[in-house]
Amino acid sequence: MNETTFFLLVALLYGGICVAGGWQVMQAERRQAWRRRISCRFVSLQNRLSLQIHCIAIGSWRVQQRMTTAIMATLQGILHRPFITVVTLGLLALPALIALVLSPQSERENYPDARVQADPVVTALLRGEQLVPPPALPPDMFLAKELDLIRPHIANASRDWTLLDSEFRQRLLTVFKLMENHGYQMALIEGYRSPGRQSQLAQLGPQVTSAGAYQSYHQYGLAADSAFFRNGKIVISERDPWVMEGYRLYGKFAETAGLVWGGRWHMMDYGHVELRKPAKLQNKQYYCLKYNYSLPWN
Repeated sequence: MNETTFFLLVALLYGGICVAGGWQVMQAERRQAWRRRISCRFVSLQNRLSLQIHCIAIGSWRVQQRMTTAIMATLQGILHRPFITVVTLGLLALPALIALVLSPQSERENYPDARVQADPVVTALLRGEQLVPPPALPPDMFLAKELDLIRPHIANASRDWTLLDSEFRQRLLTVFKLMENHGYQMALIEGYRSPGRQSQLAQLGPQVTSAGAYQSYHQYGLAADSAFFRNGKIVISERDPWVMEGYRLYGKFAETAGLVWGGRWHMMDYGHVELRKPAKLQNKQYYCLKYNYSLPWN
């Protein structure tokens, strides 16, 4: 079921419930009650007009007094008709509740995945030779201030390819190779991320990450952040048309390689890709032993 069909069904269901609820309310109330209500509304309107004219003459303190009286009268009306109040509030909240419960959710980061078909060229590359990671870039390249503004504390990030999942590593290297064939040299700026570092980044706010420890695929060696390497510098700026074209190609090749691309998320992360392996996320103790990290509750 696509999103258009889903929200159309929700709208039809909500409309039907509203019609049924309105019919029940109309049947429960007699005509005489509606006449009294209309009469009261008319009198209330007259009182409000009189109040406004009166306030001009006597000052603002009486406005506050009358407003308080009107609010109390409204609250009393709500208390005298609790059934209608509850039904009205329920109908207003129903669409949001239905959308929250029935809308599709991703397992990590709460972002939807792109559904793409595997590309034959990429599939052939993945079945071919085992690609070797490129030489590591000098650490000084990751100390630039403009780089740290976009990627906080990136100088302390891990860029060790051996800490990545073997299948994910080969898929990412395949994407790097395809990008190189199109004139873009890629650089890994962060791969595996410890739970401690993930918690520190989460404390910086949702503009950095909304995922806490063990809520990101970085903790399992199944995610990586990459950027472009041009003229001896790491380039991330989204204001550069050359960079944005590169991100477009990067996302295309990543998705055809079976990876999830962060450029399609609500808070777009163009350099982020990950390989979804839900079965591997069940055993946290295994990853603590693999990466020599102690669980916080041990």
